[in-house]
Amino acid sequence: MNVEGTLLLLALTFLVIAGLYGIAFLVRLGRTIADVRPFLSGHPPAEHALSRYHAHWYAVTMVFLAFDMEMVFMYPWALVVAKTGISAVVEMFVFLAILLAGVVYAWREGALRWT
Repeated sequence: MNVEGTLLLLALTFLVIAGLYGIAFLVRLGRTIADVRPFLSGHPPAEHALSRYHAHWYAVTMVFLAFDMEMVFMYPWALVVAKTGISAVVEMFVFLAILLAGVVYAWREGALRWT
């Protein structure tokens, strides 16, 4: 593709995006985002949106994400462990030891306590 064609495609893309933003600006419902209230079955909200969740759930989420990342790393490891040999096994056990140390720390700090 030549340079003129690339610039034409880039300009066309920019014009389409600008046109879509312009149409959205013309057909919007409220003037600003501060004027629009959240829809809650026609009633005004009784409490703040974040006040319903206890802070404990954020710590539980972080522990879950740590183990989720463990699975992300273990799947490709399982595919190449036979070719790589003992060094891959040692590296995975080091990785699991680091995760286990994080879980022990979270447990000692009370992040996993439900009361």
